[in-house]
Amino acid sequence: MNYGSYWQARCLVEGLATMGVTAVLLEYRSKRLDRAEWRCALSPLLPMRSPHNDYGLYKKKMHKFFGAIAQLPLSCPFPLDDPAKAEQFRLVIVGSDEVWNLKHPWYGGCAVFFGEGLIADHLVSYAATFGNFASQARLRGLWGDRLRRFSRISVRDLNSARLIREALAVEPELVLDPCLQFPQPLLAARGGDNARHVVIYGHGFPKWFQNAIRQWAARRACRLVSIGYRNDWADQQWIDAGPNEFACFMASAKAVVTNFFHGCVFSLVYEKPFACVISDYRINKLRDLAEIVGAQRYVVSETSTFSQLDTILDHPLDPAIARRIFVLRANSATYLQHVVQ
Repeated sequence: MNYGSYWQARCLVEGLATMGVTAVLLEYRSKRLDRAEWRCALSPLLPMRSPHNDYGLYKKKMHKFFGAIAQLPLSCPFPLDDPAKAEQFRLVIVGSDEVWNLKHPWYGGCAVFFGEGLIADHLVSYAATFGNFASQARLRGLWGDRLRRFSRISVRDLNSARLIREALAVEPELVLDPCLQFPQPLLAARGGDNARHVVIYGHGFPKWFQNAIRQWAARRACRLVSIGYRNDWADQQWIDAGPNEFACFMASAKAVVTNFFHGCVFSLVYEKPFACVISDYRINKLRDLAEIVGAQRYVVSETSTFSQLDTILDHPLDPAIARRIFVLRANSATYLQHVVQ
């Protein structure tokens, strides 16, 4: 129930279609996970409770997601805990996102993400990640045995590549997130540029970062707009934006400030200058993405100076980043061509 999750699923399935592959998204059902997802969607700032007036906005946002997801190519629904009831497929691709994060609060350890019970001729992964999970010891038993059933494995971050390499003695492919690999649906949502607004995407930003960004924006008379979540330090809140509205707004921004993985990804897709601050939960994803595409300078810390913000937010993205993404895109395409042939 978030923008990155929706768009990476859509970009992958539509990207496969451009390769001549008819693909659907596996539509699992679970009342337990629905309750967890909806509870988080209605009150995403927990343990801090959302203001009462925001519940209606978060609910409206949820219904926009329901409508958008209903338009995607979905399989026949099946129980998450009984994947054998899913349709039979020639190929099942697991990923992208934190499908293998055993520390995830409600998806951690779901056997279906390790291919358990699925009926398929071939099982592979694309841009899978372990998220903030980093223990190779736990992958040497049951979970490692399940991963060995995959005929090909690709991941999107260096931590996941290390875990697979050390625990399974397998060298995984390093590939791009689907939004970077197949950006065409996102680029089609591009609106007109607006040099006055700066997107805030995420929540739980540290105070020093809030103050630094506000001072930077004030010096340039830029309006800070928080999308999808409440950030009281923003000039404007747009909590109920749907996934298509989100993409258009990101595309028209002057710059992006974020602590989310896909905040960085969308900035890269739309070639927007951005400033990212790393949280403990997202440290692996954010740090590794920056290293892989050569965007380390766009990750800021409390020791960063105002001049660093001026440098990264006032100028276009380093062109070397686009060149690096071009190479990675070719490598990812080669992997997928081998997988689907």
